[in-house]
Amino acid sequence: MSLWPYSVFLLLFILLTSSNANNEQRLHLKRLQRTHQSNSPSCYSQKSKSENGATILEMQHKDYCSGSVTNMNRNHQKQLIVDDDIRVRSIQASIKNIISGKIETLSQTKIPISSGVKLHSLNYIVTVTLGGRNTTVIVDTGSDLTWVQCQPCRLCYNQPEPLFNPSVSPTYHKVVCNSSVCQTLQSATGNSGQCGNDLQDCNYVVSYGDGSYTQGELGQDHLVLGSTSVENFVFGCGRNNKGLFGLASGLMGLGRSDLSLISQTFETFGGVFSYCLPSAEAKSSGSLVLGGDSNTSIFKNSTPISYTRMLANPQLVTFYFLNLTGFTIGGVAIQDSGFGKSGMIIDSGTVITRLPPTIYKAVKAEFLKQFSGYPFKQGISILDTCFDLSAYEEVNIPTVKMQFEGGGEMEVDVTGVLFIVKSDASQVCLALASLQYDDEIGIIGNYQQKNTRVIYDIKQSQVGFAKETCSF
Repeated sequence: MSLWPYSVFLLLFILLTSSNANNEQRLHLKRLQRTHQSNSPSCYSQKSKSENGATILEMQHKDYCSGSVTNMNRNHQKQLIVDDDIRVRSIQASIKNIISGKIETLSQTKIPISSGVKLHSLNYIVTVTLGGRNTTVIVDTGSDLTWVQCQPCRLCYNQPEPLFNPSVSPTYHKVVCNSSVCQTLQSATGNSGQCGNDLQDCNYVVSYGDGSYTQGELGQDHLVLGSTSVENFVFGCGRNNKGLFGLASGLMGLGRSDLSLISQTFETFGGVFSYCLPSAEAKSSGSLVLGGDSNTSIFKNSTPISYTRMLANPQLVTFYFLNLTGFTIGGVAIQDSGFGKSGMIIDSGTVITRLPPTIYKAVKAEFLKQFSGYPFKQGISILDTCFDLSAYEEVNIPTVKMQFEGGGEMEVDVTGVLFIVKSDASQVCLALASLQYDDEIGIIGNYQQKNTRVIYDIKQSQVGFAKETCSF
């Protein structure tokens, strides 16, 4: 008997099973259920290194730097209901104000009114050295101004590190009011600067949608990123700070305006940076890479890097805009006329990805078609597609991919498709949400970016994606 027909059958079987495997991923629920821990890991004085001309900073999730996580269920609900939802709605309102030409002066801003546009859930932290002292800051691509809490402080939230004291730093000096640097505050914070009482200080304020804020004056000091020195780095010296910043000492702005760290270090790093955001599991680390070739060998990606162009938006210079052209669930392409018509913001701060209503409706319908047979559970706030998976140790979920203009593609990690609201898996939700209106701007959140190398190349005006198991 000829073996040829059997060989063809075997080949077809392998192709079909491989295709099915690529369209599904296995999620081990028991591994993701959050465990109680009495001691928080050390998230301060994180490691750094240099490779092939790039500076690499260890990156961790701030939730595991805040002590006990025994109340994770309550904290998750609070984060979703109070923070992420309010924040994204505030972003949309603030963007509309900017587009309409409404600019606030510092004297018009009332803290803690939600007037800023940098309104994100700030989740990932790195350690830098400012004025000779180690400082742990939250990383945010949707903010421009880097700031830290300073002495003397009129109102400061608790942090384990000593407050930055400009009076003991020999390299610190103030930014003079009415200087060109001071005038850049408008694009960086959404508020114009104002002179202090002595007509010398350049005062700033950044207020956030959840009631958080920072207020102080601009200064300059010596910044060290790994082994790379940055002279006269401009940052905010916060004298009046309040909000949900965890135990971090401040924030690092990786946006696109002149005051962002990326712009201030352009000559050193060439406008190239990337990150791999780790899962929010204990001892899980990722990396923030500054500089190097955008195709550098220092990455540990398991798939080739695919690129898409950044969209230009002169009115919203802070954000990184991409053109979402497609969406697949388990290999099935979602059909919707809304693809490719408006830009989406990619952000390291916002947690849950927000899609235009018609696109979300189509994505949700296809997901439910493929992820069937599981008992439903009541939704929670912005997450309206939930299940009770407490009886399962593992489930197969359809692979989720986002396609972008020019062939760029981001495959969502298996841990970024479902959001475990309750630690016993009795409430697990599709980790996507709908915007309120079709004319609002979509946001690609950090929950869907986990275990992905995301590369920002400002000079080439492109963003790249590749799968990578985050580590340092």
